[in-house]
Amino acid sequence: MSRRVVAIDGPAGAGKSSASRGLAARLGFAYVDSGAMYRAVGVLAQEGGIALDDDAALERLIDGLRIDAAGDRLIVGGRDLSLAVRSAVAGELASRVSMRPVVRSHLVALQRRLGAGGDVVMEGRDIGTVVFPDAGLKIFLTASPEERARRRARELAARGEAADERQLAADIARRDRRDSERALSPLRPAADAVIIDTSGVDLAAVVARLEALARARWSVGAS
Repeated sequence: MSRRVVAIDGPAGAGKSSASRGLAARLGFAYVDSGAMYRAVGVLAQEGGIALDDDAALERLIDGLRIDAAGDRLIVGGRDLSLAVRSAVAGELASRVSMRPVVRSHLVALQRRLGAGGDVVMEGRDIGTVVFPDAGLKIFLTASPEERARRRARELAARGEAADERQLAADIARRDRRDSERALSPLRPAADAVIIDTSGVDLAAVVARLEALARARWSVGAS
């Protein structure tokens, strides 16, 4: 039997985080947000005045840095960065540092350790293609750019942050290009991924479909 790893990839705003958390809860699996790790490195680099293309400085930053990811909590170097990594700025920083091989090699190794035991739902942009190419179930969530911008605007507004939907759409398009065109671990569906467009589909319906796929794949007992 293959290791029970659900790899959920897709672009920003496709609903990965909410759907992954919901699926993990329904299956009783652990949940790992790989993107939060890149966001944390970006935030710490910015705080330390480190240029995001300075590989030597980035390597010094992450060498020996302890990252504890458990559900929605992210403790990095003893600091709780759970809220800091959710800002729009952190997302942009993550997209840029994720292009650096020194960062990716460190974090991919960590992600593989976190999922080594199986029974995990891990979300990101290269989980099914690079981190766990042997994952038993691979999902690629997507949505229209307009839908993704609306969702992101609602998330930011709920946290009291200004949200210009038109600017968000432009930012999302720019990040899509950067993530899809980078030489290292580009954003793309795995060849055997189930592609699901979440445009106009509510979260409960998305989670229900993911749960059905997982239970069919592994004959997981109903909760």
